[in-house]
Amino acid sequence: MPKTIQASMLATACCLTLGASATVAQAQGRADTKPKVVTSAPSLNFYGVPGIVDLPSGEALPDGQLAIGVSNFGGQTRTNLTFQFSPRISATFRYIGIQDWNSDGFDTYRDRSFDVRYLLFKEGRYRPSVTVGLQDFAGTGIYAAEYIAATKNFKRPFRLPGKLKVTAGLGWGRLGTLGDIGSLSGGTRPVFNPNDTGGEPATDQWFRGPVSPFAGIEWQVNDRLGLKAEYSTDAYQPETSRGVFDRDSRLNFGAEYQVNNNLRVGGYWLYGSEIGINAQLQFNPKTAPAPYTIAGPRPIIVRPSRRANPAAYDTAWASAQSAPMVIRDAVEPELTENGIRLETLSVTGTRAEARVSSIRYDNHAIVVGRTARTLARILPPSVETIDITLMNNGLALSTVTISRSDFESLEFQPDAADLLLSKAVISDAAPRPAPNAVVVDNIHPRFGWSIGPYFRPSYFDPDEPLRYDAGIAAEARYRFAPGWLVAGEVRHRVTGTIGDSTRLSNSVLPRVRTDAVLFAQGADTTIENLYVSKQWKPGKSTYARVTAGYLEQMFGGVSAELLWKPTGNRLALGVEANYARQRDFDQAFGFQDYSIATGHVSAYYEFGRGYYGQVDVGRYLAGDYGATFTVEREFNNGWRVGGFFTLTDVSAEDFGEGSFDKGINITIPVSWFIGRPTRQSVSTTIRPIQRDGGARLNVPGRLYQQVRDGHINDLTGDWGRVWE
Repeated sequence: MPKTIQASMLATACCLTLGASATVAQAQGRADTKPKVVTSAPSLNFYGVPGIVDLPSGEALPDGQLAIGVSNFGGQTRTNLTFQFSPRISATFRYIGIQDWNSDGFDTYRDRSFDVRYLLFKEGRYRPSVTVGLQDFAGTGIYAAEYIAATKNFKRPFRLPGKLKVTAGLGWGRLGTLGDIGSLSGGTRPVFNPNDTGGEPATDQWFRGPVSPFAGIEWQVNDRLGLKAEYSTDAYQPETSRGVFDRDSRLNFGAEYQVNNNLRVGGYWLYGSEIGINAQLQFNPKTAPAPYTIAGPRPIIVRPSRRANPAAYDTAWASAQSAPMVIRDAVEPELTENGIRLETLSVTGTRAEARVSSIRYDNHAIVVGRTARTLARILPPSVETIDITLMNNGLALSTVTISRSDFESLEFQPDAADLLLSKAVISDAAPRPAPNAVVVDNIHPRFGWSIGPYFRPSYFDPDEPLRYDAGIAAEARYRFAPGWLVAGEVRHRVTGTIGDSTRLSNSVLPRVRTDAVLFAQGADTTIENLYVSKQWKPGKSTYARVTAGYLEQMFGGVSAELLWKPTGNRLALGVEANYARQRDFDQAFGFQDYSIATGHVSAYYEFGRGYYGQVDVGRYLAGDYGATFTVEREFNNGWRVGGFFTLTDVSAEDFGEGSFDKGINITIPVSWFIGRPTRQSVSTTIRPIQRDGGARLNVPGRLYQQVRDGHINDLTGDWGRVWE
């Protein structure tokens, strides 16, 4: 059953491609100059991981690196996505197509698989880097293997130019099918079955069965040209036995060319019979292709000292009834010019609170800094304490309290950002503004709309790996009071192929997701969603939301959520309850007979350094009970990459292909590749297969992601930008 990925998948691909292209353009410089390539990333093998040609190496990618690799030889195409999740841990998702698979009912055999690698030792002066890896550990197992690989770099070997890498290792599974030296760990490996549903980690097979030594070398002749040779221990028994290609040698050779810092291409002679090609695109979310530029802030106006002008510090002005309105009318235009929306302002003789939300910036430290500058420029000198409360869709996230004297004196000090942070206080925001606060007149009601193209891809259909729907989408949002939102999106399909699929659901569970083809066939003009929501703060550390309407493409209903998340606490707890009913296939206003009550209890934890974990336990749309486990990494610039898996009381046999739900989440801030501030981002979820088990209702505006961005860890993660 094909998986329909969200409409943003194409935009995600465009972001990656445009970002990499921009980086390429920067690297190329003037047309008449060919710059030196400077890259510290190891080259990738045909599986998209650090390696030689078809074998792995002991190296790791730079921390945070994303790598996309496409390789082909002998009728086999592998498309790989690798992410260096931490300095030692990396993960890979792979989609393959093997042509001329002339048995088992396949003309072209297609499969998905996952790898994980762990760097045991970093390279030292005398010690090689050592990595242990699991290859295809949660798929059907066609490429299932385990390995330990060690790699050592030598500069100017034998007085030759460049650098030499030498790799040696031990392989099990696919990498232990030729030249084995016995079965060091005991046990046997089962024969690959292409009709297996796959998806379950075969822990009882890891590092068991025959083990074979492998080796290879890579000579980086100069900054662009690399030569490779390896001794492979993969017999390719499933392929050669089916006539996919002939394997006549254990040796592989290749030459690679580093086009620029991001792109590397290569040609190869493999297994004595085949020509292969490989293209590798690498980039790092921490390094934007375009520099982030914003207009400089206005200067801070330092007040006269109290001794020099004691009259300026008189608080009598605060007794005037019009004073808050006068100050508001002076502050609001300057904040708006800076891309910040002033919502309320309260002032006394010595203290002021501004509740603000960001129109333009995806960085809250910039919002704090520019709001403080504006207030320091305009407030009477007697106001010493400034409270800046960050708002998001009616929710007060946190309050940053700054001494005006500190703000005035620290701007040009060494380590000014750290000094200001040490003196500032970040606390839970009160649910409502002070009683004397004045409201900005044009905050509510607010109406916004947009119209433009949409693209919804569907991946991994064995008959046609890429299907799509494309057309025009119109969206409207109306905020008529604090915390209230009415929103909806209508789509009209102009062209598409998702509905052409003949692979209808064979699920034995309630078909809550696997009828995607029928939804695609339902109508050309559809209501993607149409709902009303209310969110508010019951207390300083609690947040609440109620949403009702047509919540997503396949379901409508009512959803209620309560979240406990103190500003300075790494832990957050939430509970969500939903009543959902399946929509008609035409996605108009009608419903089908199927309905269900679902809900989850959730725990969220910030591990630090941008790592987050989440566990959701409860009931899913098909009536199954279980838990979803999510791990994610967020970079200071807003990039987020993570993975998840769901285990429920549905057996692997009843779930079907894939055995259990799992996937990858990616969010890319638009500002990363355009170099200008914007709050827009592109998000997608990539699943190897979408089935009915472990399917959760998609509710717009869940609270945790809205809230955490304005709390201590996210706010201070890029605090250095407070002076921008």
